[in-house]
Amino acid sequence: MITATVPAAATGRARLARRCGLLSIAAGLAATDLAIKAWAASALAGDTVIGTGLVQLRLAFNPGAAFSLAADAPAWVLLTVTGVITFAVAAIAWRMAPSAGRLGRLGLAAILGGASANLIDRFPDGVVTDYLHTGWWPTFNLADTFIVSGAAILITLTVSRSSDERAHSPER
Repeated sequence: MITATVPAAATGRARLARRCGLLSIAAGLAATDLAIKAWAASALAGDTVIGTGLVQLRLAFNPGAAFSLAADAPAWVLLTVTGVITFAVAAIAWRMAPSAGRLGRLGLAAILGGASANLIDRFPDGVVTDYLHTGWWPTFNLADTFIVSGAAILITLTVSRSSDERAHSPER
């Protein structure tokens, strides 16, 4: 029996390429959100509202976490907590990137990019810039959308993998 082996250097390069790709996507998503936040802060200053449809562009600043949770907490507490969470997400993404498929890496990158953008935005003044307003949902930003979309991708992959495993496992 002949077995093919992959040189360790090639395997190491592939693992690094997957990790760097994930980080590059996360950085690109974070940069996109931060650029839009900068635009929103100047273009939507005052009571400026753009749009009349389902989603309007309206400037808001959130001192809290999701849904203004812990809005009364000192800024350093939220910075510390979100920094620790973002670091944990980065560590998990770094560890999982080599074995994750493309869609899994995209989900991890979206979560990391969104979390990083919100952390960077919060750093100077303790608030996150929000600009997407629906009227029936709290105002949010693109980074929040990245986080939720990334989580949805990972949940879908997990559920579909679990159902595939159940379908192919022998009954007991």
